[in-house]
Amino acid sequence: MNYFSLNKKAPNVDFKTATILGQAPDKGLYFPERIPVLDADFFNNIENISNEEIAYKVIAPYVGNTIPENALRRIVKETIDFPLPLVNINDNISSLELFHGPTLAFKDIGARFMSRCLGYFSKERSEKVTVLVATSGDTGGAVANGFYDVPGVEVVILYPSGKVSEVQEKQMTTLGKNIHALEISGNFDDCQALVKQAFADDDLTKKMFLTSANSINVARWLPQQFYYFFAWKQWADKKNPPVISVPSGNFGNICAGLLAHKSGLPVKHFIAACNANDVVTRYLQTEKYEPRQAVATLSNAMDVGSPSNFVRILELFQHKFSDLKDKISSTSISDDDTVATIKKVYATDKYLLDPHGAVGYISLEQYLQQHSSEKGFILETAHPVKFSDSVEKITGEKINMDVPANGPKKTVKMKPDYKELVEFLEKK
Repeated sequence: MNYFSLNKKAPNVDFKTATILGQAPDKGLYFPERIPVLDADFFNNIENISNEEIAYKVIAPYVGNTIPENALRRIVKETIDFPLPLVNINDNISSLELFHGPTLAFKDIGARFMSRCLGYFSKERSEKVTVLVATSGDTGGAVANGFYDVPGVEVVILYPSGKVSEVQEKQMTTLGKNIHALEISGNFDDCQALVKQAFADDDLTKKMFLTSANSINVARWLPQQFYYFFAWKQWADKKNPPVISVPSGNFGNICAGLLAHKSGLPVKHFIAACNANDVVTRYLQTEKYEPRQAVATLSNAMDVGSPSNFVRILELFQHKFSDLKDKISSTSISDDDTVATIKKVYATDKYLLDPHGAVGYISLEQYLQQHSSEKGFILETAHPVKFSDSVEKITGEKINMDVPANGPKKTVKMKPDYKELVEFLEKK
């Protein structure tokens, strides 16, 4: 399997090179040259196939011969070594709980897979690899945990000061060793712009080997398909595929689901559930793509005004707007409605949503009101304890779960100034 740049001005590369580079030399995102389609027997017998085997069959064509089968099977096993249950909330809506990993967020899957792949590849390299990543919340903790103490890899995480939860901040700022956190006085888009500028800086990339751990990296993005297949394995009514509502920020998660669907996974419809950052919602209404400055919301990990992965979604549908709109709808949910949904679902169904899951829930609920014969599930992308301050205030009850910290907070405070970032990277 080779990968091409969506900017179409760079050579095609294999999985190893795409993973190490993160972004193509022409600044485009890598995209697989073909989408493998799984055979009917795989789906007909999926309930009898182990999760490890499902994940291996899904990812093996994308990896090709860059990682031997025994090593890839080990990486896959370590990646999904925690539960990913599909839990009924009520008769019509279920929750795919993706928060049972080490940092209590869905990004554990992608981060664990990528860190192990990059660790495998780094053994063949003499120079140190620096992973440079921007986060709106959950990516930072997942990447920090996944890459912690990996030989030959340094991690630099940029996050917006005061715009992530206390738990999210602890998870990316207390590890130390090869994990470095930069607290940026701005928003996520400022952080992402700095990272993109670094990758576009030829002088910098000649001095040090940079790669990304955001979902722009194929090794972060592709394994997110796994849990969509696991959900189908658990889906009771195989004759009626689900509607899937995905809390969406940078659009890597829903893009992985759409890729799985293109590989044959049965899905009735996808909902891109957005908060006030509604660039894709507006695009599906107007066919005009107009990124805007991100605004802060309760569902902070989705506070993205210019989602990087949307170009991959356009490529999946060959830029045919009518086909895209037929398979995906999108909603923009306010903080007031998010609060009301957390409160209502907890009171009526005794299920505790986090703010991101709540955005997914109300979006799915609204869709099912117009399509009463359908059923579906949300992706519950983070544990409510990661947002305990807001969730406990909404429900009036304490979340009885301790999140261990690894030590005192260690950050470098920085303005959204590229020169400051370069100085830090060159001194590190």
